[in-house]
Amino acid sequence: MLCQFSAAPPRATLKDFIAIPDVYPAGRLDADSEGLVVLTDDGALQARLAQPRYKAWKTYWVQVEGAPDDGALDRLRQGVKLSDFTSAPARARIIRQPAGLWPRDPPIRYRASIPTHWIELKLREGRNRQVRRMSAAVGLPTLRLVRASVGPWSVDGLRPGEWRDASMLSVDG
Repeated sequence: MLCQFSAAPPRATLKDFIAIPDVYPAGRLDADSEGLVVLTDDGALQARLAQPRYKAWKTYWVQVEGAPDDGALDRLRQGVKLSDFTSAPARARIIRQPAGLWPRDPPIRYRASIPTHWIELKLREGRNRQVRRMSAAVGLPTLRLVRASVGPWSVDGLRPGEWRDASMLSVDG
């Protein structure tokens, strides 16, 4: 779905799932990505989560094509030079497929001759298609991208399209 409340036929948007007035996404996911979107009616909180200068951690589970080696992970950890900027250093590690992860619709492409692996990538910035661009730059194209957490909030216990009121948590967690 698209991370917006205005209609965008034929794609689903937040409006199709959330009937709460006057909330807005604090950051966005591209149409090919999945996972957590924090909605708020607090402009200061929205800025604190979305703006790189506030450095709120965002965790991504990234299924990549190929096998990550120490060199690729080190490049992610040091910051990756992209065409228009160099990413800030990230926290990167290989993980098993996240437990309880829902099936993707549509499924990722499958090729028996090319292995896939999962990386957990933690960033304090979130520019347009940044995770996908970073993984490609180190030779690991992204097949599936799930935002697992933003600040203190996570997808734990949520299924696609579900939401919960997290107003009792602070951004400092």
